[in-house]
Amino acid sequence: MNVRTSGSLAVRIEQDVVIARQAVRKLAQDCGMRLIDQTKLVTAVSELARNTVVYGGGGDMDWDVLDEGPRTGIRLTFRDEGPGIADVKLALTDGWTSGGGLGLGLTGARRLVDEFDLDSTPGVGTRISIIKWS
Repeated sequence: MNVRTSGSLAVRIEQDVVIARQAVRKLAQDCGMRLIDQTKLVTAVSELARNTVVYGGGGDMDWDVLDEGPRTGIRLTFRDEGPGIADVKLALTDGWTSGGGLGLGLTGARRLVDEFDLDSTPGVGTRISIIKWS
């Protein structure tokens, strides 16, 4: 897997969620993703970036454009040093919420992308990596 381009964005406040969405939409367009896949990826980014701000106390979104010959993709990693997720299995259950939402943020994001990896340690923070292929 070759990485063509990479970078990082701070995701500290609500306005950063909007900036992350815009940056990812541009990356997806540049990778030639179909509009439906762009929309899925941007929706997942919206959920994960917002979680980074609201539950993680802010963090960063790292991005890599991947090149695997006939296909390209975007890998995004959201990382924070917040309280972490005590029960990852429970957090990935539809309908479960630690806040006042519908409990579809993490599970919804997972369904919208091709690859999803969540690593969280209570008291240390959370790292979520996603990949969407074009």
